[in-house]
Amino acid sequence: MTDNQEPMLADEPSTNQLPLRKLNQWHWWFLVAINILFLIVGQSAAVLLGRFYYDQGGNSKWMATLVQTAAFPVLFIPLFLIPSSKEPSTSSTSTSIKVLAMIYFSLGVLIAGDNMMYSVGLLYLSASTYSLTCASQLAFNAVFSYFINSQKFTMLILNSVVVLSLSASLIAVNDDSEGPSGVSKWKYIIGFLCTLAASALYSLLLSLMQLSFQKILKRETFSVVLEMQIYTSLVATCVSIVGLFASGEWNSLHGEMEGFGTGRVSYVMTLVWTAVTWQICSVGVVGLIFVVSSLFSNVISTASLAVTPIASVIVFHDKMNGVKVIAMLLALWGFASYIYQNYIDDAKARRARNDVSESQNNSSC
Repeated sequence: MTDNQEPMLADEPSTNQLPLRKLNQWHWWFLVAINILFLIVGQSAAVLLGRFYYDQGGNSKWMATLVQTAAFPVLFIPLFLIPSSKEPSTSSTSTSIKVLAMIYFSLGVLIAGDNMMYSVGLLYLSASTYSLTCASQLAFNAVFSYFINSQKFTMLILNSVVVLSLSASLIAVNDDSEGPSGVSKWKYIIGFLCTLAASALYSLLLSLMQLSFQKILKRETFSVVLEMQIYTSLVATCVSIVGLFASGEWNSLHGEMEGFGTGRVSYVMTLVWTAVTWQICSVGVVGLIFVVSSLFSNVISTASLAVTPIASVIVFHDKMNGVKVIAMLLALWGFASYIYQNYIDDAKARRARNDVSESQNNSSC
């Protein structure tokens, strides 16, 4: 586990389900792997479905924003399946409802605004410029993690950040798709600024979520991950619905569905599965923040930018050239660097705990 995780583990945990400090090494790595799978598969599928939505005639910015959080009710299923502990919680007299409401409301509003800025950016920018600008989120998160979460940087972590940024940039500049037609220079600037601001805000959100887990919620169970995702998504969805009706875009949805390239049923299913895959991705994002750190979560999110072209080759028959292959290798290199750093930190922490345990046993003899 990374060094910046220790403050969370140092707090007296609640005796709810699956306290992290009671997990053995392989259980911890399995939990990390599951969340990585959720993030990469969810984000890749959501991006592909989003592209399909626009390619077939979809053009509602608020609908594209809404589907990113609207499927949050499906998360109640795993939340109810996780058994509750019969022992009382010892975490600082349970965080008050007022504080929890303020945290969830604030983060939910920020998420809705962030999703909207991403939608505006994609509307006014070419795919290459959009992707290249989104790659800046890793650099933003490195800064926020350092100041907000006291993230300690090593050469392996810095190597991972640089290499993954280069990988995403290679994919972006190699994108041969044409930019949107009829976009003025002013709209282009708006799109660029919105995407840059969205990348910065996304990184800030990850760091704030990690801070909330460590300093306020102080509950070392995966149920807290689901609760965070459910309630922030509820707020974000409400904000998006208000925006959809206030903007008047809801009036054009029927015509959009009728004119969808693959039919009305396909239109509905595209929106439904886009919403579901975004929730799967979000669980992976928040889960990695909870189990590891916000920077690690962003590293994996950036790595998935190199996975999406592979999925595009399979689904949309895009061309896979040498530049994309190099970008994939760079992404794997950066990913391996960060994973290896976590392995080193985990081994070091376990050796330290074993030394302390042995010294205590020797002193008691």
